[in-house]
Amino acid sequence: MPNIEAKPLSPIPSPATETLRIGGREFASRLIVGTGKYKTYDLMQQALDASGAQVVTVAVRRERLVNERGESLLNFLDLSRYTILPNTAGCFTSEDAVRVARLGRELLSQLGNPGAGWVKLEVLGDKKTLLPDPVGTLEATRQLVADGFQVLAYTSDDPISAIRIKEAGATSVMPAGSPIGSGQGVLNRNNIVLCLELLKQGDPDYPVIVDAGVGSASDVSTAMELGADGILLNTAVAHARDPVLMAHAMRHATLAGRQSYLAGRIPKKLYASASSPWEGTISYIPGE
Repeated sequence: MPNIEAKPLSPIPSPATETLRIGGREFASRLIVGTGKYKTYDLMQQALDASGAQVVTVAVRRERLVNERGESLLNFLDLSRYTILPNTAGCFTSEDAVRVARLGRELLSQLGNPGAGWVKLEVLGDKKTLLPDPVGTLEATRQLVADGFQVLAYTSDDPISAIRIKEAGATSVMPAGSPIGSGQGVLNRNNIVLCLELLKQGDPDYPVIVDAGVGSASDVSTAMELGADGILLNTAVAHARDPVLMAHAMRHATLAGRQSYLAGRIPKKLYASASSPWEGTISYIPGE
């Protein structure tokens, strides 16, 4: 047998070492999770731990920070472990969103959390669909950027709205996979791809995070395979039959989807393509 020298393997980008960069911050995890809708804060703690997330969103309106027993959500979060991303959930005007964002900055500044100064911006159009108000989102983005915020803006999957928000100074644009809490997954893959293409044109490191609507691990993997830099979710874990187990699944799906995107999928074809070549094969003829 000839002596065959083994060649070293080519380095493969790994999600374990490839960090997510947002506004000068770096995170090993590409999964951002919310803190709302859990049955108990103890269950929330377990799910956050299982998710592997380093960034968690918190609605800073007082009625969302304190439960019916008078317990503060912040008392159940390890502020030395998690970077808090305050959000403006429940705001339906740009003025309200700006006010709540400033409240979040003040609160986190007092707590010494590195999340002070950035905000997940939501300006919603109506209470039934919870779809983003494109005009209000754009106005609030401009005001908050002028006020020194790093804005991560939740928007629809409309590519033109996405690019306008980036032009307004948003640190990250976060197109929705589908309506908030709907569990429908990524309804319009082509629009997400167009958002990614336009937002990263001339700026390949610009972070684009798919936010809202995912319901299962396969939804998360799909979004990551399209090229999203990260995923933000809440309901899919908090309302799962087993939130902790679902958090584990979402963690692995984020990693698998990113690896699949980096690896590069094969092109889709109409007809089959044989795994083994036809030429040079040995035919077996019975009796010979």
